[in-house]
Amino acid sequence: MSDTQQCEIAWFSALCDDDYEFLGVHDPYLKSSWEHCRNIVMRAEEGGFDNILLPSGYSLGLDTTAFAAAVATQVRRIKLLWATRIGEDWPPQLARRIATLDRILGPNADGAGGRLNVNIISSDMPGETLASGPRYARATEVMKIVRTLLNGQSLDHEGEFYKLKLDPPRITTISGKAPAFYFGGLSHEARECAAEGCDVYLMWPDTMDKVRETIADMKGRAARFGRSLKFGYRAHVIVRETEDEARAYATRLLSKLDDDAGRAIREQSLDAKNFGVQRQAELRQAAGNDGYVEDHLWTGIGRARSGCGAAIIGTPDQVLSKLRAYQAEGIEAFILSGYPHAQEADLFARHVLPHIKHGPLNI
Repeated sequence: MSDTQQCEIAWFSALCDDDYEFLGVHDPYLKSSWEHCRNIVMRAEEGGFDNILLPSGYSLGLDTTAFAAAVATQVRRIKLLWATRIGEDWPPQLARRIATLDRILGPNADGAGGRLNVNIISSDMPGETLASGPRYARATEVMKIVRTLLNGQSLDHEGEFYKLKLDPPRITTISGKAPAFYFGGLSHEARECAAEGCDVYLMWPDTMDKVRETIADMKGRAARFGRSLKFGYRAHVIVRETEDEARAYATRLLSKLDDDAGRAIREQSLDAKNFGVQRQAELRQAAGNDGYVEDHLWTGIGRARSGCGAAIIGTPDQVLSKLRAYQAEGIEAFILSGYPHAQEADLFARHVLPHIKHGPLNI
C-alpha cells in the first residue's frame, strides 16, 4: 500500500454520557451537555478531522437530532455522521429529517454536495423486541425507501413492514441524492442487510486476520447484490511520545474502575447482547494479562463499554503504522475516539493526523 493512499479520519462526540478521565467514574465536568459535546465537535474541526460521529442511545445523554441541528450552524468544514435508530422512526419522516439536516449543515468545500452522513442503527423501539432477522429486514426496507426519496424519485414500495406510495419529496439534500449510509453488524442477517443497503460497512476493533476475513466476506455478499462497499473501522486511540507513556496512560485510565461498575455500564445498553458486543467480549478473553490481543491493540476499554471495546495504543509512528496496516486490508474510513475525548482529539490531531493523507470519502 502506498503511503499516499487517502482515507477518511473521523472523531467521536460523546453524546451518550460516555466521557471519562478515569473509565467508569462519572465526572460532572465531562457529562454529556450541549456545551461539552459541542466543544468536542469544534475541537475536532479545528484539529482537521474530516467527519465526526454523533452517536444515538435510547435513554443516555443528549438527543442526537436536536444536537446535530444546533451544531450544524456552528461548524464550517467538518462532516457530521449522524446516527439514527431505525426502530424509532417512520421512513418518509426520516428522509425529510435527513434532507433538512443536510440543508442546515450546508455544502462541502467544492459546493457539489452536502456534509451529512448517516449512521443507520437497526434498533428496536424501547419495549419492543424483534428477532434479528425481521429487525434487519426492516432496516433494509428503510434504507431502500429513504434512498429512493432522497434521490428525488417517486416511491411505490410494497414490503413486509411498509407499504408506501409517494410522490418525490419537495425538499431533498443539497446534492439531490441520498447521503452515504454507514452501517455495522456481525450476524449473518446484519451482513446481508449491509450488503444490500449501506455504502460504508463499519467494523469494531478486531484482530487483523478477522478484519481481512470480514472484508472478504462482505465484498462477496455485496457482489451478489450487484453492489460494492467501502469499509470503516471504529476504535479508540491512545497516542503518546513513547510506548511506555501510552501504556501507562491506559493503565491510569482503568485505575479506578470497579468490575461491578464496569459490568453495569456494559449491560445498560439495549444492544448489549448482539453479535458485535459478544465479539468484543471474546477479544477481552483472548487477550493476555496486559489486555493486548495483538500488537498495539488493547482491549481494556471494553471492561466498561458494551460496544467498541479496544484501543490502538502507541507512539505516533506505531499508531500510524497500525492505521496503514488496516488501510492495506481495505479500510478507507476510521472513526476514532479517546478519553477524555477533547484532549485525545488534540493529541491525535497534533501527532498523527498531519502524517496521513486523509479527506472525506467520495461516495
